[in-house]
Amino acid sequence: MVAGWPVRRGLHGLNKLVGVNVTIRRAVVGDVRGIRHLIDTYSEERRLLSKATVAIFEAVQEFFVAVGEDGALVGCGAIHVMWEDLAEIRTVAVDPSFRGQKIGHRLVTELLATAASLGVSRVFCLTFETEFFGSFGFRPIDGAPVPAKVYEELLRSYDEGVAEFLDLERVKPNTLGNTRMLLHLDPFHQDPS
Repeated sequence: MVAGWPVRRGLHGLNKLVGVNVTIRRAVVGDVRGIRHLIDTYSEERRLLSKATVAIFEAVQEFFVAVGEDGALVGCGAIHVMWEDLAEIRTVAVDPSFRGQKIGHRLVTELLATAASLGVSRVFCLTFETEFFGSFGFRPIDGAPVPAKVYEELLRSYDEGVAEFLDLERVKPNTLGNTRMLLHLDPFHQDPS
């Protein structure tokens, strides 16, 4: 039991929390329309940035989804590696009718475990939900926490999320009101296998 949830062994030996009749799993292309729906739900109120459907298809391997017993997609989140020691948690969303059931917590736990298994030591997020991410140990930061050389390399990325991480002027309207947060993963989060 972890925080009152039964635990089972998941992909790559990582622990997965189960309960509330929701399964957390890697996304597949058939999930893109459901992810699109969740993004639209929150982008209308500017809680999430909208994404082109093609961008979701291109990044489907970065997503995990929460799926109910009936197959309905009720949550999503993605982990995007930005550099050898840095990843970003993106697009965490839970269907409003399922909020309060720890689904977002379960998704972020899986995303952090995935980041650790990839060898990433720091995880960034840009969020309005500072208390939620703070509960995982994320702390507010200023600027982009990378050396100048890495910053220059990241400027070459076409990814809008990387531009947001770098706090580029062209994406400022997208990020107004968001807090930049960073988590340093510790060895506890490493995959033991």
